[in-house]
Amino acid sequence: MRSNRTFRLAALAASALLAACSSMAPSYQRPEAPVAATWPGDATTEGTVAAADVPWQDFFADPQLRELIALALQGNRDLRVAVLSIEQARAQYQIRNADRLPGVGVQAGASRAPSGSGGATTLYSAAIGLSAWEIDFFGRIASLSDAALAQYLATEEGRKAAQIALIGAVASTWLALAADDELLALTRQTLASRQESLRLAKLRFDNGVTSELDFRQAESLAESAQVTQAQLQRQRELDENALVLLIGQQLPVALRQPRSLEAVTLPELPAGAPSDLLTRRPDIRLAEQQLVAANANIGAARAAFFPRITLTAGIGTASSELSGLFQSGSFGLSLAPQLLLPIFDAGRNQANLNAATVGREIAVAQYQRSIQTAFREVADALAGRRTLGRQLESQRAVANAESVRLRLADLRYSNGVSSYLDLLDAQRSLFAAQQALVQTRLAQLQSQVTLYKALGGGWSDRMAP
Repeated sequence: MRSNRTFRLAALAASALLAACSSMAPSYQRPEAPVAATWPGDATTEGTVAAADVPWQDFFADPQLRELIALALQGNRDLRVAVLSIEQARAQYQIRNADRLPGVGVQAGASRAPSGSGGATTLYSAAIGLSAWEIDFFGRIASLSDAALAQYLATEEGRKAAQIALIGAVASTWLALAADDELLALTRQTLASRQESLRLAKLRFDNGVTSELDFRQAESLAESAQVTQAQLQRQRELDENALVLLIGQQLPVALRQPRSLEAVTLPELPAGAPSDLLTRRPDIRLAEQQLVAANANIGAARAAFFPRITLTAGIGTASSELSGLFQSGSFGLSLAPQLLLPIFDAGRNQANLNAATVGREIAVAQYQRSIQTAFREVADALAGRRTLGRQLESQRAVANAESVRLRLADLRYSNGVSSYLDLLDAQRSLFAAQQALVQTRLAQLQSQVTLYKALGGGWSDRMAP
């Protein structure tokens, strides 16, 4: 009984020792977030649903935009690369994880060697066994497997981050295309009005009613509108080309005319707390998984200082006659453990450990940098939400005032009260105010898209359109 008890205690101690040596990686602790605990300004932090939990199909209500996003998710090549990278990382993890288990194989062969009597002896053999399986006493293989798993999880987060960026890019480009169309329509209308004014100015100049100065001013305004129209046509083509690249195919005919910006509405989103970004933003989770991988690499580098034990074993049969391979008495068992203890490696193991330690510090800095970048993106978007609404209302009032001013200037000029220069100045001011109104509305909508993306929106369990 005492012998059995001693054996059990020894087995328990050995198990505890092996468990303690299962990994030599440092205990992982999430670094402190180097950002403030609250958002700047008076950002709303409470809401029924976090932005990251709002599916993109619910945030973008316009059916045309949702169809474009669905096309992009199917055809965008950058997203396809991200998906394939997941498959590659999964395979790498499976390779590393397979190293933890012994590989069993079958071997058969025949050899012929000279015998002592001057003849030759043939030996046939067949065996099944494992070759050079490393018994992971110090957790080297386990640490490498953990690092590969973290890299695999990082690629999963990378795919989510790529999808969020893609959805935001499609929405922003679609809005820019809608603004291009509105500005082009405004420019064509302005150009037609200025060309009519130029025609009248030319008629008055030819009849000696007005000076050449009035005619040249009208001509300059008409040509300026031509310049603006050419610029906007070029910009629209560039934006359409960008949208084609994002969706990975030519734009369907039904989707080539975006909606008016005034018809587009996007819901308000709660900002939440800055600490929520650690779990809501895939790019931050990606950086953290890379930090976990770097931490596991330290465990593998530390284990390299300790003995490496490998085991080769097999069971099989051998006979000088092929027909006698599986007869009684031909079977045998072989067991060959091997221990390799590093004594002198010219500092290789220490250099690997130093490199792994520095790699972890780099990963910490990158993780904290990703948090800071996310914090700034959200703070910038919140600043836009606070100010762009007021700016849009003021800009709309400016456009209305300039419209009234133009009507009054035209009336005064027709009655000979003011000069033609006052009328031209009113036309220029109205055109500039109308352009600024469209651009402000575009900035407001794109800021809402940016906030949705910055808060981790665009990825949810319901991804099908």
